[in-house]
Amino acid sequence: MTTVTTSPTSPTTDVDVVLPCLNEAEALPWVLGRIPAGWRALVVDNGSTDGSADIAGALGATVVHEARRGFGAACHAGLTAATADIVCFCDCDASLDPGLLVPFVREVRDGEADLVLGRRRPQGRGAWPAHARAGNLALARMLRRRTGLRLHDLGPLRAARREPLLALSLDDRRSGYPLQMVVRAADAGWRITEREVPYRPRTGTSKVTGTWRGTWQAVRDMSRVLKEQPRVRVGGG
Repeated sequence: MTTVTTSPTSPTTDVDVVLPCLNEAEALPWVLGRIPAGWRALVVDNGSTDGSADIAGALGATVVHEARRGFGAACHAGLTAATADIVCFCDCDASLDPGLLVPFVREVRDGEADLVLGRRRPQGRGAWPAHARAGNLALARMLRRRTGLRLHDLGPLRAARREPLLALSLDDRRSGYPLQMVVRAADAGWRITEREVPYRPRTGTSKVTGTWRGTWQAVRDMSRVLKEQPRVRVGGG
């Protein structure tokens, strides 16, 4: 079950930023402090036990509570709770600055792309462990064989219009969700672009790529997505 708690200070905007969250109390002030002025932060609490939801609400975010565990479940709960024309996604662990989404949104708004992805460039030791980078590279190669897209990264920083995203009917609720978004967008003929973004060491412990086991479980989830048959085209713009 998904519930939404709206802050009295939440603005009405044409950009919503979905921030999947599981025990990110330490990172939230930094992340929410970098949401561009006038945009709305949708913090999707996925069962935190460290007070993340209360902190997010106190900092002015709209808090979405998603009981079903899973990265995809949190992301999709945020997407369905969004009301803005353009929806962005960003991790909530302080590894990525949501302020970097400004040119992503501009590219979508100006009709230059239907989906913009962040190509991560690690900043400092430990920002992107070798096992996580290896898994990402393997997936990028498999994606190229599946769709022809020559992408370098399948990172979480991204922007697109809300209604076309919903029309993709994304149904993965685990680690395959970000890849499924790209695969179905490619099958639908969307214009997909990349922008380089700095990638910082995350705050706290990763729930997915912090270990070899977590990384390869994610790769397994995503490999399953790559076996989907191409779907009927849905326009992105």
